[in-house]
Amino acid sequence: MLVVMRAWLLWKHRNACVFDGISPSLEVLFHTFKDEHHLGCLAGAQSLSSLSSGHAVGLG
Repeated sequence: MLVVMRAWLLWKHRNACVFDGISPSLEVLFHTFKDEHHLGCLAGAQSLSSLSSGHAVGLG
């Protein structure tokens, strides 16, 4: 689940850069990863809640 979520968010960020003209930003991308991880945990995603420390997600 985590790999799919990261790939999807990376793809969306890439599309925003190409089609909407925003500047590529790792800071924005990592913030989006963190936000989506948090929302997934709140929604009850079992596979994400075990990684709630943030360090396993690479955002710590």
